Amino acid sequence: MNRRGFLFTAAVLAAMAPALPAQAQQWPQRAVKFIVPLGPGSGVDITARLVGDRLSKKWGQSVVVENRPGGDSIVAINAFISAADDHTLLFTPTGAFTAHPFLHDKVPYDIKELGHITRVTSTVVVFAVPVASGITTVKELLEKTKANPGKLNWASATATNEYLFAAYMKKVGLSMTKVPYKDSVQPVNDLAEGRIDFYVGAYAIIRPHIESGKVKILAVTNRERAPGAPDIPTAREAGFPDLEFDGLVGLFGPKTMANDLRERIAADVKAVLADPGIVQRLTATGQIISPGSAKEFAAAMDAQQAQVNAAAAAIGMKAATN
Repeated sequence: MNRRGFLFTAAVLAAMAPALPAQAQQWPQRAVKFIVPLGPGSGVDITARLVGDRLSKKWGQSVVVENRPGGDSIVAINAFISAADDHTLLFTPTGAFTAHPFLHDKVPYDIKELGHITRVTSTVVVFAVPVASGITTVKELLEKTKANPGKLNWASATATNEYLFAAYMKKVGLSMTKVPYKDSVQPVNDLAEGRIDFYVGAYAIIRPHIESGKVKILAVTNRERAPGAPDIPTAREAGFPDLEFDGLVGLFGPKTMANDLRERIAADVKAVLADPGIVQRLTATGQIISPGSAKEFAAAMDAQQAQVNAAAAAIGMKAATN
């Protein structure tokens, strides 16, 4: 290579060196979209809108929340993957897809297409019973179940919670009838009216019935107590560590997104979540603030998947081969 060619190559390499950091600094160049697999008004939807509103001020670009419910979250996941755009992100509870290998003969997407950006919150998930039942603790619930094998019934909002509770019941040799529902509203109403005996699901959707005095929370499944219900013990504190499960909620980008851009978005989300006003509003919707790096988010999700896999195997569920 002659001297002129060498100098030209050196100049090109020098110009390319700061390219990735510059990409992160210049992003976003247009509106950012958060795809949410749940409908308007859900805890995750509210979180996405609150965080998105603050981020739009920080980024100087609008953040649009697009609700894509249906298909067991697959509609939203495929819409995100198909976009293949670093301005289209997936804002979702990880429980939306950790059970998919056991619910479908073939999972209709490649999980490797989802690139972790940041953990955002943990949805508060609770064990609840009708106040009229007189049950006040998880221990009392299990004692009543033991005394009435197969006579009590229960419902769950998600397959992940269903597998974990069913696996525990099998482990301790107890029997309770699972009642299937097509939505997350009817079982809560039935719980309040005493038509079902036990429910495991998001605190946010049960809260109105708690405030009306019809439903009682026995424990939260999360690793830490919920700021919005500080007097309620965790499953571990109640003496049932096998029932501990965090409702992880996080932000994903395309797998091709540059690491420095992931780090920048994660830092911005963390800064937004430090705002006392945001903390207060999210706490009221049944969320625990828990920002984390992409690596922390991935590790937490792997641990959750392993927990779901073990529970599913314990009750005879087989994972899809793909």
